[in-house]
Amino acid sequence: MEPLLWIVLGTVLAVAEIFTTTLFVGMFAVGAFAAAGAAALGAPLGVQALVFAAVSALTVAFVRPSLRRRLGPTADSDETRFGTAALEGAEALVLERVDVDHGMIKIDGELWSARSYDATQAFEPGERVRVIQVRGATALVWRDDFSSSGELPGGLPETKR
Repeated sequence: MEPLLWIVLGTVLAVAEIFTTTLFVGMFAVGAFAAAGAAALGAPLGVQALVFAAVSALTVAFVRPSLRRRLGPTADSDETRFGTAALEGAEALVLERVDVDHGMIKIDGELWSARSYDATQAFEPGERVRVIQVRGATALVWRDDFSSSGELPGGLPETKR
């Protein structure tokens, strides 16, 4: 009877993985099926639980990262984000002074109201900033200290900081 219980548990976990697509719950399904195999061989309940835990942990630690790399982007990766979440991390151009209370920026051709993420920072028109978070229709921005060429915004090299 115990192998059947493990098989049912494994099946329920496998079906749950289909709905979550996280490649996490499925690893526990593999552990349940391994425990079902141990039960079918006559192992006591303690050994079955140990097999379940060990196989689940090993698949989460070793198989899941490999599968995630091979299957490409998933719902929680940067490449498939959409809506306001896709704006987080984007570079923006300051159009109107941005401080803790108000401001205006341009992100990929769209105008957004903005506020400084850090209350001590203010940004002047023409500066480049990074979107840290979006709250409603307001982007919270931060100064990105280094340009892509490795220089500070004022043109000073990194080493002269």
